[in-house]
Amino acid sequence: MAKREFRIFLDSNVILSGLFSDTGPPRVILDLLSLNLPMLHAVTGRYNIIEIERNLKKKMPTVISVYKEYLPKLNLEIVPMPPIAMIKNLSGNTSDKDVPVLASAFIGKADFLVTGDKKDFAKLRIKGIYLFKIVSPSEFLEIILPEILKSMEQSI
Repeated sequence: MAKREFRIFLDSNVILSGLFSDTGPPRVILDLLSLNLPMLHAVTGRYNIIEIERNLKKKMPTVISVYKEYLPKLNLEIVPMPPIAMIKNLSGNTSDKDVPVLASAFIGKADFLVTGDKKDFAKLRIKGIYLFKIVSPSEFLEIILPEILKSMEQSI
């Protein structure tokens, strides 16, 4: 039986929260990704990386070296900046600052867009019109942990 691979698009806030917390769902997600499980494929956007680095330089410049050391351990696929036409097409679906995130999740062929941004993505979650599910970090873990366990049982 072929094992399912899940493509997980991580919003900037999930990466930042996971990097600088010892506990909580964002940290658990990053820890899972660092295990290189074949069923989990992490994706984020160049837009998100720029946003993360801008925030770190502005608010916590002393931790940039830690971030740069840890980031490769996540094995993130980084999708390029979305085309302007795609951003224009998706405008109005969420806040302007999050449209490139939404577009990047499309480009990355995500199964899940994991975000801690409840306010700006709330309407999109309800609509359910995208090919991917928009979930919080804790919701993602509720979905994926049983899948990981099932995959491990099948391997034994």
